[in-house]
This record gives sequence, C-alpha cells and structure tokens, in this order.
Amino acid sequence: MPKFIIERVVPGAGDLSSDDLRALSIRSCDVLNKLGPTIQWVQSYVTDNKVYCVYIANNEELIREHARLAGIPANHVVAIKEIIDPVTSEG
Repeated sequence: MPKFIIERVVPGAGDLSSDDLRALSIRSCDVLNKLGPTIQWVQSYVTDNKVYCVYIANNEELIREHARLAGIPANHVVAIKEIIDPVTSEG
C-alpha cells in the first residue's frame, strides 16, 4: 500500500496537553478501527500550528474519509514517492 504525508493545520497544536493529544489519538484510532485494515497510522509530528502525519492507505480518498469522520483536518495529502535517509548516501 502507498504511504502518504498529511499536513493538518491545527492552530496551537504545539500547546496541546498530553491529555488533548491522547484524546485526539483515541478519536483517530476509533475511526481507523471502523475503516478496517486498508488504512494505517504510522506516526505524527506536532509543530506549533500543524500536525504532520504518515499514513499507509489504499488511496488518498480513504485518508480524507478518515479525517472527515474523525473531525480532524487534512489540509494537504501527498503520496510519498521515495524514502531516503543517511544510508542512501552510501550507494
């Protein structure tokens, strides 16, 4: 399945408490469980006013449906074409 990066505009995201982030995670996981195995949350990164998420899913539409059902924005969704890291430089 393809991997995607989702940019979520969440004003004040960096100020959310641990309890707020836990509640957001629970809501997201509840929707993921309902949608089934064709969508999977890998990891998210919280910045001052945005959350960047990595998901594995059959398609972008499924990611947008998850966002709609969870009440979480998905402002930009892009497919990951390649993954590189320091090992890539070793040829």
